[in-house]
Parts: sequence; structure tokens; C-alpha cells
Amino acid sequence: MNIQLHIDADHVATLTFDRAGSTANVFDRPTLEELDGHLAALESHAGLRGVVFISAKDKIFIAGADLHAFVSSPDPDALAGIIDLGHRVFTRLSRLPVPTVAAIHGACLGGGCELALACDWRVATDGKATKIGLPETQLGILPAWGGSVRLPRLIGLPAALGLILTGKQLAAVPARKVGLVDDIAHPEYLADAARALLARGKRPPPSFRPLHLPLIRDLVAAKARRDVLAKTHGHYPAPLKALEVCTAALGQPVDMALALEKAAFLELIRTPECASLLNIFFQQDRAKKLSVPAGTARPVRKVAVVGAGVMGAGIAQWTSARGLPVVLRDVAPDALAKGLRTIETVYREAAKRRVFTPAEATAGMDRITPAHAPVPLGDVDLVVEAAVEKLDAKRAIFADLERRVRADTVLATNTSALSIDAIAQNLAHPGRVIGLHFFNPVHRMQLVEIVRGPRTDDDTVATTLAFAHRLGKLPVIVKDSPGFLVNRVLLPGLVEAVRLVAAGHSVAAIDQALLDFGLPMGPLRLADEVGLDVALHVANDLAARLPHLPGPDPLLAKMVADGHLGKKSGRGFYDHAAHQPINLGLPPPAPADYVDRIVLVQVNEAARCLAEQVAASADDLDFAMILGTGWAPFRGGPLRYADSVGLPEIVRHLEALAASDGAHFAPCDYLKTTSAFHSASSRGVASDARSTLSPP
Repeated sequence: MNIQLHIDADHVATLTFDRAGSTANVFDRPTLEELDGHLAALESHAGLRGVVFISAKDKIFIAGADLHAFVSSPDPDALAGIIDLGHRVFTRLSRLPVPTVAAIHGACLGGGCELALACDWRVATDGKATKIGLPETQLGILPAWGGSVRLPRLIGLPAALGLILTGKQLAAVPARKVGLVDDIAHPEYLADAARALLARGKRPPPSFRPLHLPLIRDLVAAKARRDVLAKTHGHYPAPLKALEVCTAALGQPVDMALALEKAAFLELIRTPECASLLNIFFQQDRAKKLSVPAGTARPVRKVAVVGAGVMGAGIAQWTSARGLPVVLRDVAPDALAKGLRTIETVYREAAKRRVFTPAEATAGMDRITPAHAPVPLGDVDLVVEAAVEKLDAKRAIFADLERRVRADTVLATNTSALSIDAIAQNLAHPGRVIGLHFFNPVHRMQLVEIVRGPRTDDDTVATTLAFAHRLGKLPVIVKDSPGFLVNRVLLPGLVEAVRLVAAGHSVAAIDQALLDFGLPMGPLRLADEVGLDVALHVANDLAARLPHLPGPDPLLAKMVADGHLGKKSGRGFYDHAAHQPINLGLPPPAPADYVDRIVLVQVNEAARCLAEQVAASADDLDFAMILGTGWAPFRGGPLRYADSVGLPEIVRHLEALAASDGAHFAPCDYLKTTSAFHSASSRGVASDARSTLSPP
């Protein structure tokens, strides 16, 4: 039983969701059928005065549908059946003759939000755990248990589109502002607030007639469509289909509107974009539960961060925000002061966005102890080194740390490319050295690479993995290899983009081509964001350690020597004050296919990483590239994209590029001998993805 029904002496029914054996409530077929049975019983209950829906979970109201139920069977009739069941149950709920209230504490998403929309009233708690929304379009589908129909009728089409098309989740206060909830209560008063709403009786139908007149509705829809296309470049069909359904459903009888919703869902779930986005969702869920078969995770109660630069400050802020005390160490007082100002700015801006209360932001700052002189580290359980990216400097830091920490303290480095084994080379206990590579900015990027050196022991891996989970990060475990995983695959594409600029191609044209392909940022703009000095360092390191990769074009070294470091200096491939690409005054270019040259060199390197077991699986590699770089999520990552095009076609294009533009394009042996990176069952309908390759 996942739902408990209780009817009190006042004839008020409470339905409590409490999924057995789980920390979350989700909707699957048995739970929907159980709810349907309870509603049928309530319909015939004499004297019933109202119904309250509540959750027994600490942080979850209802997290949504069990998505595995939608993808476990390709049978269209089975999918249609579960949509019909959800429609029938929630329509039955909406037509109960007594008032109904959703008492929301925790995540109320997808199907959970759709249940709440079928109620007359909604009250939500004001804590951080409470988030309300319909995130389906982020998964390549649309709200299909009435959300696309009921939300526009509740809060009006413009506001509803702002939530549905983006998948945005709202806390209680903004949810009340748009009319999604009717009241806010502290958790201990949630039940009382729900009872107070029952006293209002059945909800009168809201009226948005002026906003929903055909002319106004069409204007709203046209603007929403322009906004969607500007953000997605037309690569994501779900927001456009949701816009179509939300607009067309207005003014229709509910049953006809729900039929439009169902048809759109069944169309979307068979698209390759949906297959890729759902796979990413499942990979995120897997990363949250990732474990190592051997090794014991030791508790991490206190952390030290060495280096107060951009990355060190970011790691210290994020760690302190998760309730852990942090020693932030930097030998330069000015650098330490700058790092603390950076942390304070992050906290202040987060408080403005209501991520933290002012008191929580202050407490987070108070958990950071700055130090520019050596301090005792005997009570530190894990150290993250984020100092200068030079091997000799890191070796000296780790030698000093080894003398001053306990024998079981984990020594982690945030290096983006240097060998973990080389850093640990001269230590007495190299088994406790590990890579913990965060991505910039730390407070926004979810991915961390946990880099296991050849001598890193199992307990160190287990402890670091548990620490990453404690921080709320999504980890991928990779082998100690040049550039590790993300930089190893990313940098060859950036190097190729610089080579194109040096040959006279337009910065704007190159970046626009990759934006059109689906990347969130062009490679040259990304190089500016990373820092051209950092890109040069990593590119040189990769070229020195991987003979098949060419070094970066001399143009990059010249720009760095001239002080053009990208965003941090205000000038690189872009003038960041003017927000526009720079014309480098080079000779006119010959025609080139930018996507083939930049994307396929990354696919080739990704195949090498898989052959070398830098990542454990193709899914791990694709997941890391999407989370670490934003690599075209709708395409599923570089290897899933290669599968969709067909590996023989990829090989043919690489061989043609190698003949015309350089041996570094030559396809690796693994790419030539493998039929597919993912199994046909894991690829699903993604194998139907459109090829963007052009003739060589």
C-alpha cells in the first residue's frame, strides 16, 4: 500500500502518500490504481466534507511519474493506457463533489504537480525542500496527466507557458505570486492551513477570458514560439509541441483537451531527442547512487582547501554551504582576501535569489577559516588542492600536506590535466592521493571527475565518492590519463577551432555553426570563458603526452603572450566589453565544414578514451561531456551522436578530412572496428537521429 486513507470525526478524509521502501513518492500504474480505488470509495461516502492530500516523506510530496514505466515497454498501447489511467484518475479527483486540498511539502513535480492542479486548492510549505513545477519538457515530453490543460486554466496562458516551456520549478513564494498555490504555511501548520482552505468550499472557475480570446492567445503563442526558438534553435520538439497543445486546449471541453495532450505525448516519447534526454535523466539518477564495490568510505567532517583562486574559492564556498567547516589556505594574503570576497559575492547573490536566507549565508561564511600561514590540519579529513597548475608546485604542496595531516586523510587535487600518479610519486603513502576535478563555476556545474591513479586505494575512492555525494555533485570515476576525460575530449575541438581562425575563418561563423549544431556555446567563446592561458596549457600538455594530437596553433600562444587571455582579461577571440567577436584581420578563408572538423575530432578522441577505458562505459563518457561541457543534450553526447549517424559514415568523413586537412583526423582503430558504442536497446529510438554530416 502506497496511500493511506483516514477519515476523521469531522468527516474530512486525508490521503497520505507514503511509498513503501522508498524515500520518494512516485506515480506508477499500481499507485494510480490505488488512488483510483480510494477516490471511488470517497465518492460514495455519505457526509464527506473534504479531502486533503499529504505526504509522509521528509522532502517529497510526489516527485512525479516513474519514468521507467514509460520506457520499459515500447508498446504504444501500454503507453496510451497509462496516460488514459492518469487522465481518468485526476479527472475523477477534479470532479469530487467536496472541496479538495493538496498540502505540499517537498518536491511536487510532474505527476505530483498534476495531482495538485486537479485539486481545488493548494497550500505549500516555505522551506527549501518545496519545489513545484512541470519539468517534462526538459525530458523531451510534455505534461500529459492534465498539466498542459489545467495549468493555463488556473493561472492564465502567459504564466503557464513560462513554466511549462522551460520546465521551471518554483518555491512556495513565487508559486503563490503566479497563483499556483493559494497559501503558504510552516510545515508544522500545514495540516491546519489545508483545513482552512477546505472551508472555502469548491473553487469557482477562474476567468482569463480577455487573455484567452483568439487574437490575444495567438499573440502570446507567437511570442512564446520566438522565445523557444531563440533558446533551442529548434532542436528540442517538446517545448514547441507543448506550446501547441496548451494553446489549442484553451476553450475546448476538458475531455477533448486531454485527448490533444495524450496524442502529443505519444508523438514526443518516440522521438530521438526524448530518448537522449531520458537517458541523461537516468544517468543522473545513477550518478547519485554510484558506489564502488570495494573500499570503506570514511566520514568527512572537516575539509581544507589549498589555493584561494577561482577554483579554490568556489570549492570552499560550495563545501561550506553544505554544512562542513573549511580551512581555506593560501600563502598570498592578497589572493586569500580576493578569494574571500569572491565567496562573499556568491553567498550574497544566492541570498538575493532566495537560495539561502541571509542568516544561512552568514553561517556559511562563518564556517570558512582563512589562513595564509601554516595551521594545524590534524582534524581535517579531506584536503582539496587547487593551487597553480604546475607539477613541481603540486608535489611540494602534497609533500608538506603529508607531514601535517593524519595518516587516513584523503589528499585530493583539483588539477584539470596533470597526472595523479606523478603528483603522488614521492609520497610515502600515494594510495590516499586522488583527483577531484570540479568544473567552473563550482556553484553551478554539477559534474565532478573522480580520477583514480594507479596507486589510489579503494578506501580513498569510496571516501571521495561519498564526499562528492555529500556536496550534491554528480560524479564520474575516470582513469588517470592525459586530460582525464572531459578535457581530453573537449580540447581537440577547441584546438581545431583555433586552427580554423588562424587559417582565416570567421570567429562568429565558427561559433554560430556549432550553436546551430546544438552546443550551448561556440568553441571559441568557450575557450575565452575557460581562459586562453588555461586552454594553451592543457593543449600543450595533451600534445606532449598523446603523440596523435597536434599542438595548438601558434596563434594561441601569441594571444596569450599579448595578454589576450579571454574573458578574464576582457579580450580574446571576443571583445567582452563590446560583447562581440573580434576580426583578427587575417586573409579570407577557403570554405570549410566547421561542424565536421570540430565535432568529429571530439568523437574520435572519445572513441580512444573508451578503448583505453578512461571511462567505464559509453554512457559514462556521454554523461560527463553533457554535464561538464553542455555537449548537445538532445544528441545524447558524442558517442550516442556517432551511433545515430552510423560509425561507418563517421569513419568515412574522418578519413576524407585526414586526406585533405591533416593526419590528426585519421580515425582510431577502435572507431573503425566497433559497430556501435551503445547497444540497440539502450539507444532506443535515438538511432533515428538526423545526421548533420555534410559531404566531404
